[in-house]
Amino acid sequence: MGRMSRESREPEDGDSAEELPEYAERVLEVAELIPSGRVMTYGDVAEWLEEGGPRQVGRVMALYGGAVPWWRVVRADGVLLPGHELRALDRYREEGTPLREAARSAEGHVPRIDMARARWDGGGQDHGR
Repeated sequence: MGRMSRESREPEDGDSAEELPEYAERVLEVAELIPSGRVMTYGDVAEWLEEGGPRQVGRVMALYGGAVPWWRVVRADGVLLPGHELRALDRYREEGTPLREAARSAEGHVPRIDMARARWDGGGQDHGR
């Protein structure tokens, strides 16, 4: 997974490779809660945590997300993660995630996630509020 694995980060002085920042642990825990076939946006995760924003969540996923279902944390527009489109698409199809087929004019004809149907609001989960 390269840029999306927990191991991709170089340890800093006094930091072990296994030790994650507390915020990163929390983001990854939310990613693990998202049911198969559903997604949350980077902003949804930040809102759920009541901390950070989409960019911070995206950074965590880029650095440490390889060990969790990274394909379930997505852009708000439903566009698949650049560079990982085909691997994500395989997962979405395997899990039955609702997709919108790409128009023939779309570059690469890669579908998008149907956000209206696939987005998960965390319903039924207690996240410490």
